[in-house]
Amino acid sequence: MSRSRSLSRSRNYAAFALITAAALGLTACGSGDPADVGAAGNAAPAGQKGKIPTADVVSAVQKDEAAAALLPERVRKAGTLTVATSVGTPPGATYLEDGKTVVGQDVDFADAAAKVLGLKLKREVASFEVILPALDSGKYDLGTGNFGVTDERRRTIDFVTYINDGQGFAVRKDSKLANVTDLAQLCGLNVATGAGTTFEATLEKNKPKCGAAGKKPYAVQTYSDQGALWISLQQGRSDVVMSTINGLRYAVGRQEGLKFLNEFHRLDVGFAFKKGTPLAPAFQAAVNKLKKDGTYDRILAKWGTTESGTERSEISPPEHK
Repeated sequence: MSRSRSLSRSRNYAAFALITAAALGLTACGSGDPADVGAAGNAAPAGQKGKIPTADVVSAVQKDEAAAALLPERVRKAGTLTVATSVGTPPGATYLEDGKTVVGQDVDFADAAAKVLGLKLKREVASFEVILPALDSGKYDLGTGNFGVTDERRRTIDFVTYINDGQGFAVRKDSKLANVTDLAQLCGLNVATGAGTTFEATLEKNKPKCGAAGKKPYAVQTYSDQGALWISLQQGRSDVVMSTINGLRYAVGRQEGLKFLNEFHRLDVGFAFKKGTPLAPAFQAAVNKLKKDGTYDRILAKWGTTESGTERSEISPPEHK
């Protein structure tokens, strides 16, 4: 391949990457697609038209003394916790147009819970796959990143749930892949997913199904960058994407030529803490307080995820089977 041709392809790839990032809401510009939808398949929030919602649904939240009293004394005195936030998968967390301000459903829930507890959060951006191990080391007090509650994770992590999301699939509109009810339907395909996620673990665990059925195994392609993941699907280097239900619906509503295929497995999602944390009861009380005062529903409405609402917050509930 000539150097000029190589440069041309590189420029085209870079341009496509920028377009895809914008479509996903990694900047404040949306696709403007008339089919624009919210993260849970609802209509996008009024007036947003694909842009990232910026309504303030947190600042009016008041401290609840009963919930705050559940905090360890040292935390109440310090008044600050460090939260690690995985950014890049809207509606969970993304950047505004300035490339620095982090917003999203996970951000709103963490900030609102902190206000109920009378705390301030020191937010640090971290990649999804490093947050859970870093909690165990004590680097962070809690983490957000659409962390699904699984029995495997519960062995080393405590969760305080605030929504229900889960696993699903998206494909190009020209795909012949139908509703996926068994991962053996993916045999022979290239499956793109996020690195260090429950999706990667689920895919790897079930890969032997293909050999047992006398079929070629599917290939699991992992990405830390969501823009690169969607580019792989658009360009045909992957055949299907497995990711969060809310994230998939948000993404395909803002990109042409893609479709949400189906839900596969529902999971509770929660704040993540080091195993044995004394913070869990206080954060559970904070989420339940947000349910009572209406803030909870306002956050879901803002991000178009009302279908992910739960009746109450729980501490490390069993995985949905």
